[in-house]
Amino acid sequence: MKRNILLLKTLLLAMMTGIIGCSKGTMAQPPAPVTVASHSPNVPVIKGIPANPILRMAIHIPSGHAGKTFKTIRGSLNATAIPAIQRIDLYLTGAEPFTTANRIASVQPSASAFDLPVDLKLPPGVHFLWFSVVMKDEAAIDGKIDLRCTSFKDAAGKIVDVSHDLTETAKRIGVAVRKGGDDKVNTYRIPGIVTTDKGTLLAVYDIRYLNSTDLPGHIDVGLSRSTDGGRTWAPMRIIMDMGAPHENNGVGDPAILFDPVTRKIWVAALWSKGNRSIAGSLPGMSPDTTGQFALVSSEDDGLTWTTPYTITPQVKNPAWHLFFVGPGNGIAMQDGTLVFASQYWDEKKMPHSTIIHSKDNGRTWTGKILGPKSNTTESQVVETVPGTLMLNMRDNRGGFRSVATTTDLGGRWTEHPTSYNALPDPVCMASLIKASVITDGIRREVLFFSNPNTSSGRYNITVKASLDMGQTWQPVHHLPIDQRTGYGYSSLTRIDEHTIGLLYEGVKDLYFVRIPVNEIIKK
Repeated sequence: MKRNILLLKTLLLAMMTGIIGCSKGTMAQPPAPVTVASHSPNVPVIKGIPANPILRMAIHIPSGHAGKTFKTIRGSLNATAIPAIQRIDLYLTGAEPFTTANRIASVQPSASAFDLPVDLKLPPGVHFLWFSVVMKDEAAIDGKIDLRCTSFKDAAGKIVDVSHDLTETAKRIGVAVRKGGDDKVNTYRIPGIVTTDKGTLLAVYDIRYLNSTDLPGHIDVGLSRSTDGGRTWAPMRIIMDMGAPHENNGVGDPAILFDPVTRKIWVAALWSKGNRSIAGSLPGMSPDTTGQFALVSSEDDGLTWTTPYTITPQVKNPAWHLFFVGPGNGIAMQDGTLVFASQYWDEKKMPHSTIIHSKDNGRTWTGKILGPKSNTTESQVVETVPGTLMLNMRDNRGGFRSVATTTDLGGRWTEHPTSYNALPDPVCMASLIKASVITDGIRREVLFFSNPNTSSGRYNITVKASLDMGQTWQPVHHLPIDQRTGYGYSSLTRIDEHTIGLLYEGVKDLYFVRIPVNEIIKK
């Protein structure tokens, strides 16, 4: 009896002094349970990249726990992805953002369900784990990776289930066409891509040898070639090199065009002999004074190329400070006219988007065409209906793309109803193509557009479709591709009547994905 009375007194004293917490006479509640929540960002899995973080787990160990030790983490994977995956890695990052500094487990999956043995001791707080995928070199890029985390098992054998957000977990597979560091090159930038009549994909880009900065500098134009719809790519070739001194004689910002009449491919770029790009170019025509509108061409499906030459005397007004290409891709109109979107910096160094064209399959070019709107630069052009060109422009005012049309090759321009209100843009290059495609058994002429789908910040690369030649861009036909921050430039091409290809910038890298048209154009 005395022992029971003493125990009661001790308990009451503990409650009064806070040794055992209470509230309004109630005994303290046990600590909140440990929770794990997963998040699946909208990113592709890129073949050739050593880390593809595609699934994040946030582990919350509430205060009151001494800590938690986990011994097994269970995941699941779609069966079709298993042959494509070399390895699944697990990284402990502690806090955001993702880093590869602390890899704690790896597994080569052989079944849809897999376990990762760990010895993970975590104190109270919030901790982040990432699943990252490494693809096999021979992996196909037409499938998807659907990776999920299902449960955690602690040292006592207790299972903690994982809650999931509503984000789509299936990731498309892409390929790194070029990575920073390949061939000892610091950065690859400024993509352009086209499909020839043989189905060959030709991708052009800046080879920025020493750093990621724009011209002037040691920059050449490179080419990558694919004969299987972008699934694999031949080794890089240099197709525009203006010679020594290389560190002060660069060429870049390319655009590419396929002429279906002659089957010739044209590539245009800006040649800066010394400091003759935007900052240092002056009025005049000489390469020693002003930047040059340079061309090369190929007559054998991109296998060999001519020596670069300048058409600046044909297309530039001598009073302008600079005249050069889009970049991205040019077009051939239905009547055979070749057109490159271009830009000029006028007598006051104010930029204007414009075009050049050729009526004789590239033998001569017509320029000196006034643009529709000042303070616009990188643009893309399409022929919406026979004889009508639509120019979609980067607008330095920020917020949206500007759009204008012409029915006389730039003699007169009309502002389009969607100008500066329909297509958000963070002051960046974008891509616009017209393609004949089939969806739901119906052949359609469709405009496809890609850019960072934001009004500020280069992230969230998105492909959009317009089924009415750019009159509207309905949200139902918007397809996010990569939400990560990158350099932001992109270029589209039609691979076949069911598939669109997208070449776009990461950070120092160039990625390519194949996109089924029916994923963009919804019912």
